[in-house]
Amino acid sequence: MDSDIRVLQLETELRTDNLRTPLKFGKVTVSSSTSLIVKATVENRLRNRADGLGSMSLGAQWAFPEHSIPYEKKLEAMIKIGRRFCRMLERRGGFAHPIDIFLGAKHDLLILAKRVSQEVGLSVPMPVLGTLVSASPVDAALHDAFGRVNGICSYDGYGPRHMAHDLSFYLGDGFHGRYISDYLRPRYAARLPVFHLVGGLDKLTRDEVDASDPRDGLPVALEDWIRRDGVFCFKVKLSGVDVDWDVQRTRAAAEIASETLREMGRSRFFISADANEMSPSPEATLEYLRRLKAASPLAFKSLLYLEQPTERDLAHHRLSMRRVARIRPVLADEGVTDLESLDLAIELGWLGVALKTCKAHSSALLFLAKAEQNGLPYSVQDLTCPGLALVHSATLAARSRPLKGFEYNARQYLPFAFKEVQEKHKEVFTVRDGKVHTGTLEPTGLGFRTAARS
Repeated sequence: MDSDIRVLQLETELRTDNLRTPLKFGKVTVSSSTSLIVKATVENRLRNRADGLGSMSLGAQWAFPEHSIPYEKKLEAMIKIGRRFCRMLERRGGFAHPIDIFLGAKHDLLILAKRVSQEVGLSVPMPVLGTLVSASPVDAALHDAFGRVNGICSYDGYGPRHMAHDLSFYLGDGFHGRYISDYLRPRYAARLPVFHLVGGLDKLTRDEVDASDPRDGLPVALEDWIRRDGVFCFKVKLSGVDVDWDVQRTRAAAEIASETLREMGRSRFFISADANEMSPSPEATLEYLRRLKAASPLAFKSLLYLEQPTERDLAHHRLSMRRVARIRPVLADEGVTDLESLDLAIELGWLGVALKTCKAHSSALLFLAKAEQNGLPYSVQDLTCPGLALVHSATLAARSRPLKGFEYNARQYLPFAFKEVQEKHKEVFTVRDGKVHTGTLEPTGLGFRTAARS
């Protein structure tokens, strides 16, 4: 394929931002975000050259939840993995599609991560999820550069004109003659609903706001976020271990959403619930659903899906989600890091998958194709993605068909990060009537518009 690319150079940059308010999920409270930004210079077989960009927040607390290791050590390892992966790809040479570049290097990437873990002195090796997050901005930069060097939207490069293999090469015999492009929208959706995050420490009403909260002109309480942005999709963080608190939290969020939206002349709203693996069993999740239905028919009716209620190691106890999935779709998130774990999730009764660009753009596209082919619901989720990482997540959601919309919580916790990107993509970063517009996305690459690309 003349459109295949060869890596010439990969450059990295780090940026750290403090969260406006702490974000609590599971046992973790996050107060800062460090992003790895990657610039890729590539050429295609026609010897045309172009640059591409990728960016991702290195969410070590989420990707590597080993509490015995200090956050700083985890972050150091993730940064080194990302940078070493760049050097690895520079040395490899050869032309290929960006999906084949990433998947062809994945085995060596995992070996690299083990070496870095030893060098940094981690008592527990970097897990696959942490490794993927570290490498994801590199993968994104290659996909962006691939589109730019060939003068196409990167999402238009996943069909027979640009790929040497159909999907059977990656996903098996059931995909003969099928390509990723068969499962994508032909163009970006013009508007996307956003999911507003209700974190474990977030204030719900104005009465809860006090002197400890920021005074920067942005809302603090959930009811004021709804009034300002018209959001009607909500992701509620649960404790997973305190059913009483979880039921009351979901009920309270639903009642505030209902009352505030009704004042604005709207009635429909949707909730997803995320226990971040803390629920001890499917039975505990069933108990949450039973008690929520009894305590708040409004919240239960609005509950769209559940996200990864139990532990991420699906093979450990092989917990069946079939009974839960009969009540509401259950989407695997942390538990899916490759095609094998997605197959296992499906076998165990999980009804869908949470797509995240931080698990690698290449992998997300394959997960998407498999979900679409099997009629499984999927969501596009966030890692408190600021700047280009948020734009990237929006492009994936806009070219696919996720449940309702995509998560965008950086506007709550990192609203002042990457202002130069926000200026270039005002429509993507501005929520009106609960939605963002995609009109500022560029027609080539992954749609990124930066100060260097006006």
